[in-house]
Amino acid sequence: MSQSLAKILVHTVFSTKDRRPLIRDKPLRDELHRYLGGILANLECQPIIVGGVEDHVHLLCALSRTCDAALMVKEVKRGSSLWLKTKSPGLSDFAWQNGYGIFSIGFSQIESVRDYIAGQEEHHRKVSFQDEFRQLLRRYEIEFDERYVWN
Repeated sequence: MSQSLAKILVHTVFSTKDRRPLIRDKPLRDELHRYLGGILANLECQPIIVGGVEDHVHLLCALSRTCDAALMVKEVKRGSSLWLKTKSPGLSDFAWQNGYGIFSIGFSQIESVRDYIAGQEEHHRKVSFQDEFRQLLRRYEIEFDERYVWN
């Protein structure tokens, strides 16, 4: 084959350091989500939807065939952290948590994951971030140690 082609869909989740609710301001949060989408686009990782609430974000994108998952997350977190620090004196020490979750999805799941991410505000009126993340880890059969998953 003379051409390399790929469509690898991933749902990525990460939170603010210590899950601090630093992204409370809705206009700033919306701007952050657009900014995250821009970083993804610059990495040639087609953004499908970016969403979240005051203490974490969800990204649904197609990985570029030349960008691995770890590099994508590193660049998204680095770039958005630097950007957020410029938005308000109260965010000068902003940081994302060290870890993240990244989950592959099938093409047929795009709409349900998109709806799930779009409904984050409603979802988190009933479910905490920690419970949500545990559910994702269980759904994808990922073993984890509670002592280390939250740092």
